[in-house]
Amino acid sequence: MVNFTVDQIRAIMDKKSNIRNMSVIAHVDHGKSTLTDSLVSKAGIIASARAGETRFTDTRKDEQERCITIKSTAISMYYELTENDLAFIKQCKDGSGFLINLIDSPGHVDFSSEVTAALRVTDGALVVVDCVSGVCVQTETVLRQAIAERIKPVLMMNKMDRALLELQLEPEELYQTFQRIVENVNVIISTYGEDEGGPMGNIMIDPVIGTVGFGSGLHGWAFTLKQFAEM
Repeated sequence: MVNFTVDQIRAIMDKKSNIRNMSVIAHVDHGKSTLTDSLVSKAGIIASARAGETRFTDTRKDEQERCITIKSTAISMYYELTENDLAFIKQCKDGSGFLINLIDSPGHVDFSSEVTAALRVTDGALVVVDCVSGVCVQTETVLRQAIAERIKPVLMMNKMDRALLELQLEPEELYQTFQRIVENVNVIISTYGEDEGGPMGNIMIDPVIGTVGFGSGLHGWAFTLKQFAEM
């Protein structure tokens, strides 16, 4: 059941400080659309049992048949933060309710123009990386596009279930994998980004400050280091 009403959405549209415009970018098959499904399910728009299978943002017939995203698709979701999470947000805010406008963009190199179009109407980019495959060619391409458009990135290490259940990595191996991915992403950011004194400031990702998430879009769970420490 949808956990928000039209009146709630209309009211929060007047609270500009509580609106977040995000695009989801990644290499093809790193789990963007599945992760988006999970977020849509959390908002109560689709049943949790169908998250990952519905491909809610793949609205075209050819997208459903080929299981890839071809056109960028936007969706609005309402979400309320807890007091603990609210305290972690440094920007101005008005209440605990947030309107999140999310754009699922293509991961295939042939549709890079759709990624650019999505980035130009958003304020932040959720960079999804398969923690088994790591940073791939298109990951660098979409991250470079985001930086060129002055969009701040945050990282989501997806498919942790594969690393734990399929590959059965030891804790130290998993830590080294995560560290390598964070380092690779930061190398790309430092290569194409501006100095810290520029308009974007420091955009390097760091798990300690909450700009890196870990989880599984398919199974509908994720966490940051802060959330894990509070469990």
